[in-house]
Amino acid sequence: MRIAILSCFYPFRGGISQFNTYLLKELSKKHTVKAFNFKRQYPGFLFPGKTQKVTPEDTALPVESQAILDTANPLTYKPTAKAIAAFRPDVLLTRYWMSYFAPSLGGVCAKTARLLQKQGYGESGKFRTVAIADNIIPHEKHFFDIPLARYFVKRQSGIVTLSHAVEEQLKEICPGVKSTTIPHPLYSNFGERMDTLQARRQLGMQGTDEEILGRKVLLFFGLIRDYKGLDILLEALPLLDRSYTLIVAGEAYGSFEKYRQIIESERFAPVRGNLILHDRYIPDGDVKVYFSAADLSVLPYRSATQSGISSISWNFDVPLVTTPVGGLVESVGKAGTGMLTDGLTPQDVARSIEKYFAENRKEEYLRNISRLKAELGWEAFAKKLEDFINTL
Repeated sequence: MRIAILSCFYPFRGGISQFNTYLLKELSKKHTVKAFNFKRQYPGFLFPGKTQKVTPEDTALPVESQAILDTANPLTYKPTAKAIAAFRPDVLLTRYWMSYFAPSLGGVCAKTARLLQKQGYGESGKFRTVAIADNIIPHEKHFFDIPLARYFVKRQSGIVTLSHAVEEQLKEICPGVKSTTIPHPLYSNFGERMDTLQARRQLGMQGTDEEILGRKVLLFFGLIRDYKGLDILLEALPLLDRSYTLIVAGEAYGSFEKYRQIIESERFAPVRGNLILHDRYIPDGDVKVYFSAADLSVLPYRSATQSGISSISWNFDVPLVTTPVGGLVESVGKAGTGMLTDGLTPQDVARSIEKYFAENRKEEYLRNISRLKAELGWEAFAKKLEDFINTL
């Protein structure tokens, strides 16, 4: 097949760009694939982080792509469609994770289909538009999310979701759409797990080797957004004994002020020394340090579909404690790769963290993670995606 992928690629940073890069590499082993990139992914006011692009300390893999679509400029939709149609693809793949992208990506899909109808199709004799949807309804909801999602979905031949929770969302607002769920592959691009003691010292933990290795190290990793519940985890830390260390590593998507107020509060004072805070974007080359230092990855999310952080955790053999929301129930609770909390309160999170260490279930979780690793490779994902495309 000839496959066009329209989404963000290098030099854009972040999990979706990384996902697209590894999918492109895998699909290219069997198919002719071309990457069509964004000239502008978001206007500045929609991206409260520091930068959307890679920086010199990042080790992101460069990808050859044609940067052509400005998502905020409708005048670029037609040139983008023309460029894709000139490639004569059998399939146009896009990524959908928030309603902002519905007009640009949906518009390009429709225009490309019309152009190819006039020009003739690709090698297979037909043209299909397929979206990989991280979310259908975004975590931060707006009144326009559902109508924009419907606009986008109606311009797709089929939708691939990364969790059954998202597929249920999809079928609720767009009944009858052709869809399938293919779980998020593991990220294996961050290197090998390193020595735990070395990683902890590299992150600034002090003491003898025995003292450092005796700590119970919790990790909150990734973009800090309201729905991810970092405040819940920070409020849980004073409820734990002093043998715990919490590492928070990630850039705030917006203001960090409410988290800083918790950290500077009187009730947090006894555990302030148990917090390692790196509130900045973590370059790819440093990711292994954080996960190698951790005993447990904690996802105290208020809402969730699937999580790239769980995939990174599995890659580094780190079990999880997560709240019982969205696709985490399926990928962590039912899969046995970690423990679900009873609810979304700091007390619920603290109790589950204590239970994890008290019941010593690490080996059980690691066996299940090992099984998942065998199932969730990029080759398997690409094969299932190809099989779905061939049904359309």
